[in-house]
Amino acid sequence: MRFQRLDLNLLVALNALLEERSVSAAADRIYLSQSATSSALGRLREYFKDDLLVMRGRHMVLTPRAEELITPVQEVLRQIEAKIALPPEFTPETCDRTITIMASDYSTEVLLSHVLKQLAITAPHISFEILPLGENIHEALERGTIDLLISIDCSLMAHHPTQFLFQDDYVVVGCTNNPLLAGGMTRDLYFQLGHVATRFGRSRLPAFEELFMRSQSIQRRVEVATASFLSCPFLVVGTERIATVQRRLATRMAQYLPLKVMELPLDIPPVRVAAQWHRSMDKHPAIRWVVGELARIAAEKPPCPVGKTAVPPRMELARLFQPVAATGSTRH
Repeated sequence: MRFQRLDLNLLVALNALLEERSVSAAADRIYLSQSATSSALGRLREYFKDDLLVMRGRHMVLTPRAEELITPVQEVLRQIEAKIALPPEFTPETCDRTITIMASDYSTEVLLSHVLKQLAITAPHISFEILPLGENIHEALERGTIDLLISIDCSLMAHHPTQFLFQDDYVVVGCTNNPLLAGGMTRDLYFQLGHVATRFGRSRLPAFEELFMRSQSIQRRVEVATASFLSCPFLVVGTERIATVQRRLATRMAQYLPLKVMELPLDIPPVRVAAQWHRSMDKHPAIRWVVGELARIAAEKPPCPVGKTAVPPRMELARLFQPVAATGSTRH
């Protein structure tokens, strides 16, 4: 079928080529042979009068015209899926869709691990792909490369729907064999000891608790920086270092590691974790069902005790961390 000389069947191939930037990877993604995908690329080049993908060294890169096409092509296909195509009647037992979720290893450990265990029974044919939080979490959602984003609510975009999942506060963890922790945690001891902190990406973006401390001009001695929430508890074992981590994660890891969990001797706002999806997919039955299951199972987990600091309004936190939240870089 053609529309203004464009074969609309080529849009799916074009989207795969623009995202994968590889003929072979695009062919695997849309279940075509490599020769058929190469042929589609040739026809697209002829239509747009542009090479679209060119070799640079050992890799293919997009031309400026191809970069301009990424967002409009994704939006067209998303609109077709959400508003025009007639999906089969949704039932969790028979749905065979793949749901792509971007989430931190913390959210994966304390929530998704429980959710996916239950969904393996109630929706055995739905598959899930869990991606780590990238440099720009907003771009992944806008471009449609993920179905769901799970992060702290103040880092999410205002113009896409969200669903609150759970709240968590912070505690301090250290090794049970650390003699300096025998009397518990005090404010003086907290700043005396070395810390393990989580920072992300090439730009070493700090996690929420460090962002908050910086905003309050609170300085601690970070001796080890890691790119993973899960690695923080491991990195204090056998040392005199401590780490400030989410209570749910600390409680879970203390079941397997020699960790002493202590109350945080300073006030850091609790975090509210939420799921977000693109507004064009708001009526998609599989996405909405998975979101509902995330919220339901999160609510079944007993709430963690929250410290004395009240949760600031979402807009207040968003303003506080605006330089980070605006680029989609706030981590949780």
